[in-house]
Amino acid sequence: MRVDIIIPTYKPDDTFCLLLQKLQEQTFVIHELILVNTEEALWNEAVRKYPIEQIRKELPFSSRIFHMTRENFDHGGARNMGAGYSEADILIFMTQDAVPADERLVEHLVHALTSGAHGPGTPAKGAVAVAYARQLPREDCGIIERYTRQFNYPDEGCVKSREDIPRLGIKTFFCSDVCAAYRRDLFEQLGGFESPVIFNEDMFFAAHAVQEGYKVAYAADAEVVHSHNYSVKQQFHRNFDLAVSQTAHPEIFEQVSSEAEGMRLVKNTMGYLCKIHKPYLIWKLGWQCVGRYAGYFLGKRYQKLGRRQILKCTMSPYYWKRIWSEK
Repeated sequence: MRVDIIIPTYKPDDTFCLLLQKLQEQTFVIHELILVNTEEALWNEAVRKYPIEQIRKELPFSSRIFHMTRENFDHGGARNMGAGYSEADILIFMTQDAVPADERLVEHLVHALTSGAHGPGTPAKGAVAVAYARQLPREDCGIIERYTRQFNYPDEGCVKSREDIPRLGIKTFFCSDVCAAYRRDLFEQLGGFESPVIFNEDMFFAAHAVQEGYKVAYAADAEVVHSHNYSVKQQFHRNFDLAVSQTAHPEIFEQVSSEAEGMRLVKNTMGYLCKIHKPYLIWKLGWQCVGRYAGYFLGKRYQKLGRRQILKCTMSPYYWKRIWSEK
């Protein structure tokens, strides 16, 4: 089986260099690395500052880079573009700041995707369509975000199907393109990623796959180091875009509640902070929740906002300008 790695890039840095170095060490043979970069000028600036091109030359597999403009970028379209240049059986999408935790990342993802009765070329109902990796916190990760990583990415893997919706709710469709492997046959059969899309292209694909009778695997033994210490303002912008994406898919979010899962995370985090004797951090959690909920609240009602207000709330202004220009 051929496996390609597809990574959208934007101002890559030293973390991206480390990612490339870690890909060299993988036990499973990678066929090709495909980079979909936003703004060629910014790529050229990055390669002058970091040894990106030198590391690319040392890779034991081929790599290609394709450039696009910020005006044309969206999370689904950029990844579809990368997939269009690949002929591999398995497509592994990663972000530029997700660093493999060990040399068996690709091996574990491929195993999670193909260990059932249905291998590539036989997309029968019940096959795993996508397998996503566990995200471990970086060394500089704050306590609250560190717990969020554990909440969303526990140490035990699972395979989720349509039958799990009553039990897992929105978590049935949870998936992350920070690091996830897709069967090419099912990726194409299900139409790839939605585009243009402001957010959640991975979750929408997973929901579509589950609703069509396929499965989503969480490969807990496939690990990448990835986390963010978002400010309250960044949480606001992120959740605004999250809510906007959800309003476009009532067929998913009217049958399962994302708000309920969010409340469960908040309650569990408060309990955890008390358990580790750091209840004073609850005030920080509270401010984060204010930012998240305010963004989510406005995002759900974005159709009532003016264009200037939307641009102040979003973290994806080029998406909106593209949408408005196409109307």
